[in-house]
Amino acid sequence: MIQTMNVNISATALKTIQLEAAAIGALQGYINEDFEQCVKLLAECTGRVVIAGIGKSAIVAQKIVATLNSTGTPALFMHAADAIHGDLGMIRTNDVVMIISKSGESPEIKVLVPLVKNFGNTLIAIVGKLDSYLAKSADFILNTTVSQEACPNNLAPTSSTTAQMVMGDAVAVCLMEMKGFSASDFAKFHPGGALGKRLYLKVSDLSKLHEAPQVRKQSTIKEVIVEISSKMLGVTAVVDDHKHLEGIITDGDLRRMLEKEIDTADVLAADIMSTKPKTIQKNELAINALEKMRQYNITQLLVMDGEVYDGIIHLHDLIREGII
Repeated sequence: MIQTMNVNISATALKTIQLEAAAIGALQGYINEDFEQCVKLLAECTGRVVIAGIGKSAIVAQKIVATLNSTGTPALFMHAADAIHGDLGMIRTNDVVMIISKSGESPEIKVLVPLVKNFGNTLIAIVGKLDSYLAKSADFILNTTVSQEACPNNLAPTSSTTAQMVMGDAVAVCLMEMKGFSASDFAKFHPGGALGKRLYLKVSDLSKLHEAPQVRKQSTIKEVIVEISSKMLGVTAVVDDHKHLEGIITDGDLRRMLEKEIDTADVLAADIMSTKPKTIQKNELAINALEKMRQYNITQLLVMDGEVYDGIIHLHDLIREGII
């Protein structure tokens, strides 16, 4: 049986969060001229940002690389240990090299730094000790000094890696704003999954998968029921001869009509349709359709191509695509 210490789990968790929050808060004092010059350098870089690290800092480096790549700044990860065994070959003349290290004194870092300097590349250090070998060798310093690790022994990288991660995010977000990186740009790099679909999938991409149910104002109730049933969307548009929208009939409208004590033989579509249906243009993003459905608490919208009726987008379409 594994023996465990009797600790206050909630108190330990809260202390960890407080220490790491304090480490992040301290970064505000490190946003200085070096930070600004570093961001400007990266924004003007015609090559890639090659980011290296060792241990936990290497994992942080990979995350920052991923963030930069997905937000319009080309970046590569280079493990500090592998760099001296051939991976230095990935560095090109116009690249900027960024090395991440808490101590700035790791043996692998001490070997790597002079090699990068010999190549003539600009070196940026994300480092937690300003008097370290890495800090003194770098052209620019992004200070991530922390007063205490969240680890109870003040040893395991916790607060320090959090600070490194946040500093990398600060750089990436600044670069996004400087480059005018928009949601449409983001979609180009994230075409897969629900996130990508929220950014690029249009209403017409979904509505074209269905037939467009439609009747005329003079259509009989039987014709309305057949149209709604055959298209299986629970709704039909009411249009004129030029497909201009005149109204909408839902299966709910039919049920409410049948609840009334009236002779349905002479009832026409015009008698039960709603004249102000909710619509959306075919070229709008599908996510906008979802927001409109939520706003009006409905499950479908009539899709328009300008002034012309074009089809239906249903809540089930959005669910199927994983947008919800």
